[in-house]
Amino acid sequence: MNLYYDTLKQSPLFAQIGQENLTAMLGCLNTREKHYQKGETVFAEGEPATQIGIVCKGEVQIERMDYYGNRTIVSRASRGDLFGETFACAGIEQLPVSVIATEDTDALLFDCRRITQSCCNACAFHQQMIYNLLKITAQKSLRLHQRAEIISHRTTRDKLLAYLERQAKEAGKNRFTVPFDRQALADYLEVDRSGLSAEISKLRREGILRCTKSEFELL
Repeated sequence: MNLYYDTLKQSPLFAQIGQENLTAMLGCLNTREKHYQKGETVFAEGEPATQIGIVCKGEVQIERMDYYGNRTIVSRASRGDLFGETFACAGIEQLPVSVIATEDTDALLFDCRRITQSCCNACAFHQQMIYNLLKITAQKSLRLHQRAEIISHRTTRDKLLAYLERQAKEAGKNRFTVPFDRQALADYLEVDRSGLSAEISKLRREGILRCTKSEFELL
């Protein structure tokens, strides 16, 4: 775990927590280190919603599969990001989503209850971690709300433009890279891939955007 101290120090979960407390903290949380190959399931839908993970290397994808096998990508988590905390903190019994490694990934896993319930050691950093977790959960809820606004648009074109405008705003410029390939972007927007590709081609012809693979530019 010593290999990932730099990542942990940059994680928002450990903000305002001194490096000298990291070793004690990992022991208190009963942290487990896990490696996942690309495509491997980290958390499966239907499992108990008790664990939180931190990506130390690689990337994971949070996705939902409907009754007919259609995939919806909810979000992604990369180096330093948390995953699973929203469902663990909500106290639901089973995960409504799956977490899949989109590349070879190293992650640290721990039980959410080790944070939300005070331990017998009365660790000085415990209250700070609870505050950090609350802040992260609120920010994730805001992003989910923003996604809901995007996919509430009726047409593929409007969904795509709303998403690209949000990405441009977050990047602070009109040229940016999205974290999805075409199929993943279609799954995130909950649209058909062929329809999405057709709309991208139309927007390019109309002079509204330029794009190369995952790089877009709004004109």
